[in-house]
Amino acid sequence: MTPKPAPLIRPAEPGDATLIVDYNLRLADESEGLKLDRARVERGVRRLVEAPRHGVYYIAEVEGRAVGQLMLTREWSDWRDGEFWWIQSVYVDAAFRRRGVFAALYAHVAAQAAANPDVCGLRLYVEVDNAAAQATYRRHGMHLTSYRVMEATDLADHERP
Repeated sequence: MTPKPAPLIRPAEPGDATLIVDYNLRLADESEGLKLDRARVERGVRRLVEAPRHGVYYIAEVEGRAVGQLMLTREWSDWRDGEFWWIQSVYVDAAFRRRGVFAALYAHVAAQAAANPDVCGLRLYVEVDNAAAQATYRRHGMHLTSYRVMEATDLADHERP
């Protein structure tokens, strides 16, 4: 039996934007049952791909086909005098799951983080009920923290002092 080729990991390019949008829409639907506004997601993806000051997408390719993605953003920690790299928008095409695609994406980011003295850790969000994803992340050395994420998203709709 011929071994399957390892995924190639590369930074996303503007031509990947449509695929990234599709993957993000699938991710929201599969993981949270959310139907996102395609036009808004497309604007957000294009802004990041074309001007990566907010972060970077990595694409996993197998035999020239894009089969997975991971977005990386940064957060400064004054407590640790370093950056946390946040792994977000992880998606692997259903036909390529359990074939090392996420492992290759994670290894790529982890190696970059380990080589950068400013990076103090990796973090990610995971849905509380997504046991399969949590198990995958644990296999890669991640653990649950005691933090809960809180957010305010309708900023224009509430009073400001």
